[in-house]
Amino acid sequence: MGNREIKEAKVRELAEKFQKAQAAILTSYIGITVEQDTELRKSMREAGVEYKVVKNTLALRAAKEAGIEGLEQYFEGPVAIAFGYDDPTAPARILANFAEKNKAIQLKAGVVQGQLFDTAKVVELSKIPPRDVLIAKFLGSIKSPLSSLVYVLDAIRKQKEEANA
Repeated sequence: MGNREIKEAKVRELAEKFQKAQAAILTSYIGITVEQDTELRKSMREAGVEYKVVKNTLALRAAKEAGIEGLEQYFEGPVAIAFGYDDPTAPARILANFAEKNKAIQLKAGVVQGQLFDTAKVVELSKIPPRDVLIAKFLGSIKSPLSSLVYVLDAIRKQKEEANA
């Protein structure tokens, strides 16, 4: 297999990742240590996020092949991409949390469900809680009024029992 075929295969693979992913977050990683990179990759794996360091030209071709435009300005210098397949907020959240502790990581941009996000939007996305937390909050908000209703109905039942006795 020649060099050209290898590059074409990598472009196809990346294009497939861009298409399958709910979110793809681009980040700069200049100055990151091996220990920091290991820690970041571990937290990514635990969240089901795939983290790849890619050649800019191959990633740009793959993005165009996947129908994503407008990323050219973000592929300057070393770039890594975090692909989130299940939770579109996970890559942004993990990278933003990591960037707070390690200034070597900088969020650049992202593609979330086909839409291009600049750095500010990626930071906003990172502040959205995980899906399971949102579901728990939703269920809690439903449970609270129901609990109150049950308490009131039980109090009425007890009051009627006392009146009949």
